[in-house]
Amino acid sequence: MSKELIFQGRLVIDEDIESVKNLLIENPNWSRSRLSQELCKKWDWVSASGQIKDMACRSYLRKLEQHGYIQLPAQRTRKSGIYVQRSIMPVLHERNPITEDLKGLFPIELRLVEEGYDLKRFKYFISAYHYLGWSGTVGENLKYLVLDKTERPLGCIMFGAAAWKVAPRDAVIGWDVQTRKRNLSLIANNNRFLILPWVRVKHLASHILGRICRRIATDFMNKYHHPVYLLETFVEKERFMGTCYKAANWENVGDTKGRGKLDIKKEFKLPVKSIWLYPLSENYREQLKK
Repeated sequence: MSKELIFQGRLVIDEDIESVKNLLIENPNWSRSRLSQELCKKWDWVSASGQIKDMACRSYLRKLEQHGYIQLPAQRTRKSGIYVQRSIMPVLHERNPITEDLKGLFPIELRLVEEGYDLKRFKYFISAYHYLGWSGTVGENLKYLVLDKTERPLGCIMFGAAAWKVAPRDAVIGWDVQTRKRNLSLIANNNRFLILPWVRVKHLASHILGRICRRIATDFMNKYHHPVYLLETFVEKERFMGTCYKAANWENVGDTKGRGKLDIKKEFKLPVKSIWLYPLSENYREQLKK
């Protein structure tokens, strides 16, 4: 391989690509899930708690396929013993305008979503109303459904794995490459934030962010048994100004360069995004550089 690539924090090498190809040839009936699980075991790709990094490996495989190195089996899911193509099923919901004052919606609930009907609603709302849509989750993540006092849905917000390399963020922290690799899981990325389009309530978005910032460290500890010290997000500048993040005391530390982290040859133009950070601890730099 002439160019160095890093997918999901793992250096792509010829030997690993050959391992994937051999498994695909030897096991043509394996699903993507089975393939990723076996690779995690083969490569000892596990989290600090000893769990295999199944979703990270699946993302790694998709990127190998996107770059032409492998061809994965068709994506599928299991339902009633039969494999079918994945889809986001529509969920019946009202679209009546919600225009009350913020306090008129209290108490607002930030409900952690894991399974069942709430997860179906969360996925559908993101797929139908967020401009990036629903692309699944990779690695550690927290999903919140936002509800008003009568349990009317107001929006959705999700946090997942931090971006691998972001120059302005990394400069603020002041860590080196090895420390970043070791401690990246201590940062959470707000990769989806949606206020439903029929909800028009002033200051709702910044209120949600403020509430999230006060509880997310505890939620991560409860679910994944490790702390998070910093939140990050990327706001597409041609679409948004980041007003709600500013109002919630997030800090704008710079812009992306307008190309993907895997774009070694600088051939693909991407939207420029502003980078926003929110420390969850006064000594977050020291914690992230340990």
